[in-house]
Amino acid sequence: MEVNQQNDWVARSLKSVWHPCTQMQHHETVPLIPVSHGRGVWLYDHQGNRYLDAISSWWVNLFGHANPRINAALREQLDMLEHAMLAGFTHEPVIQLSERLAALTQHNLGHAFYASDGASAVEIALKMSFHAWRNMGQGDKQEFVCLKGSYHGETIGALAVTDVALFKDAYGPLLRATQTVMSPDARQADEGETAADVARRAAADVERMFTERAGKIAAIIIEPLVQCATGMAMHDPLYLKLVRELCDKHGVHLILDEIAVGCGRTGTFFACEQAGIWPDFLCLSKGISGGYLPLSIVLSRDEIYQAFYDADVTRGFLHSHSYTGNPLACRAALATLDIFAEDHVLEANKARSRKLTEALAPLASHENTENFRNRGMIWAFDAVGAAPGFSRRFFTEGTKQELLLRPIGNTVYLMPPYILSDEEIDGLAARTLSVFEKTRVG
Repeated sequence: MEVNQQNDWVARSLKSVWHPCTQMQHHETVPLIPVSHGRGVWLYDHQGNRYLDAISSWWVNLFGHANPRINAALREQLDMLEHAMLAGFTHEPVIQLSERLAALTQHNLGHAFYASDGASAVEIALKMSFHAWRNMGQGDKQEFVCLKGSYHGETIGALAVTDVALFKDAYGPLLRATQTVMSPDARQADEGETAADVARRAAADVERMFTERAGKIAAIIIEPLVQCATGMAMHDPLYLKLVRELCDKHGVHLILDEIAVGCGRTGTFFACEQAGIWPDFLCLSKGISGGYLPLSIVLSRDEIYQAFYDADVTRGFLHSHSYTGNPLACRAALATLDIFAEDHVLEANKARSRKLTEALAPLASHENTENFRNRGMIWAFDAVGAAPGFSRRFFTEGTKQELLLRPIGNTVYLMPPYILSDEEIDGLAARTLSVFEKTRVG
């Protein structure tokens, strides 16, 4: 395609589309890239330039763009059923997906409730927790606890349990007050402390809060193992185990937001498996559909479901979305689970993770980086002394070197699809180093 035609797509988009998580004026200097198509780990623009999608298109794409097996499953489903309302009706894909997810939790969690995006899943879990306590005669339990630096979405309820000022401050008057406790971020370790020591300190802060306010608290919500939007803050699995014990002791629900960290991203299918615990509510989205269609799910314990099971309509969970349990999205998720099983993805990712960690060694030991960290298929490091505008400069330079990365502040992170070849691993590491060298100063 001619350059002027490519530019035309950019101009038309800037004139008609309000892009997410973007100060639109920045596109006067930061180029907007019109994507033509995707294949594997690569996205292509209309001129044939390619970009290695090292953040899985906001953490959703697990098995590459235009994946043949997911494509085939969707084509088959298109000829059968595109959508049907899930109130009063049901269908094969939503039943099969619900059964398979429950089995993956060893049936500790079941009765999947469906929505379209991660924030909606968080809203559902918050509402379910509050309403379940009310149905059980404990209507005073109306407060929620979140971690410092937490991010759970940008709808009103989800934003209330988010602690990232950039997203939250402008909407403060709209939000319900929440309680905030210490993050278990291992970067906070004092001299001589381990990540487990930080986890114990953070759990002690939860215990203090529960002791003071357990009669008022409905639930605590946590991103297990990695708090992503605050800069890939990683913590020891011990923290989850300790908080689960505190929730049981004080009668508080545990909500785990696995929207970004589930589906194998941290090394196990569910992040909480590494702590040997299960929550009362588990939120999934992003990778569950392989990055194909909007889908989110809340899995809950049977005791939660039973709290709503009654002849009285007002005791039911009266929440709905038009595309709840959409058959196409569920079929994409089933195809995604098939790939996990057939390709032994979790085991293969262990080798892939080791190789990329080794390839990133020059960045891990670089004099201008600190806190290099890895959990499963997530890598991150913090730039030391980076000049203002680092993240935008990094993104722009990255696209010049066939790389799609979007740092969070001064934190550079990688969350690539699970299909990187050895050649792509080496190229990703080398280009990340090159881009860092060119952008860290200014």
